[in-house]
Amino acid sequence: MNWDRIEGNWKQVKGEAVAQWGKLTHDDMDVVNGERQKLVGLIQERYGLAKDEAERQVDDFVAKH
Repeated sequence: MNWDRIEGNWKQVKGEAVAQWGKLTHDDMDVVNGERQKLVGLIQERYGLAKDEAERQVDDFVAKH
């Protein structure tokens, strides 16, 4: 699945994102609201990752869906 489809189905997908990144909350997912860069930024912030690594994790998440 590509990001456009995830963004369009965000309400269904956000629970899976919370399950994958346990340090993120449902409130965080409401703020992200399907925006890829916001998700990447939150993952960077909460997990102390470099942008490249956070983007790789999001790409892996997208590939699974």
